[in-house]
Amino acid sequence: MAIKTYKPYTHSRRFMSGLSSADITTKPTVKSLLLRLPVHSGRNNNGRITSRHKQGGARKLYRIIDFKRNKFGIRGRIVTTEYDPYRNCRIALVYYPDGEKRYILQPSGLKIGDVVVAAEDSLDIKTGFSMKLKAIPIGTVVHNIEMYPGAGGQIARSAGASAQIMGREDKYVILRMPSGEMRYVLEECMATIGIVGNEDFINISIGKAGRNRYRGIRPQTRGSAMNPVDHPHGGGEGKTGSSGHPVSPWGIPAKGFKTRKKKTSDRLIISRKR
Repeated sequence: MAIKTYKPYTHSRRFMSGLSSADITTKPTVKSLLLRLPVHSGRNNNGRITSRHKQGGARKLYRIIDFKRNKFGIRGRIVTTEYDPYRNCRIALVYYPDGEKRYILQPSGLKIGDVVVAAEDSLDIKTGFSMKLKAIPIGTVVHNIEMYPGAGGQIARSAGASAQIMGREDKYVILRMPSGEMRYVLEECMATIGIVGNEDFINISIGKAGRNRYRGIRPQTRGSAMNPVDHPHGGGEGKTGSSGHPVSPWGIPAKGFKTRKKKTSDRLIISRKR
């Protein structure tokens, strides 16, 4: 997908870049697959801000995506490629012979008119086909991978993401995750062949603060610009470096400090991410 640049008629426009929308074929037409989500702006169920620097952003409708791919044995046809404001990859609308329509994440190389199918048993290794991990050969690149059978895809769903099947052991498959982590996943879990499309998303430049405001991201104030009562980095005469290591407003180290809590699934991790 091509990255487009702009004529620099303002300072911010000079460094701004975006993705070409030439691959988008239509606006959403299936109203049953659209949903308006409530805006929380980083607040929890008590109304307190628990995730800072959030706002409502531009108004948008959520597209209901088929992460489970549980329509087994029925061949669907790709009819449209669409933009999804809630994710950085494109989505594809699939028509099934029984009249049902579903959105799926569009893998790289999948075009309009192509056929996709899901099955619990083995299928041809083609982009967009979905099956259980036990039926996929070692070395295959997959995305939209379940962590638990029937839960729906949770791993490798963003633009350009994929995982690779490295081996098998008992009832588990060894996956190399997008982060480089090696992990066991149950072989009964579903996965989709291929890499998630829109790989060039990582290369775009936001260019100006206003584009982040559209996305629901508010400005952040540096801790060193605050007073000591507000942040551990605050205070001092003139511009001063922070004394000690950089920390969050609540004193948690900001670089390299492990914050992951122990989980029962830790036993399934063979080696941590690079």
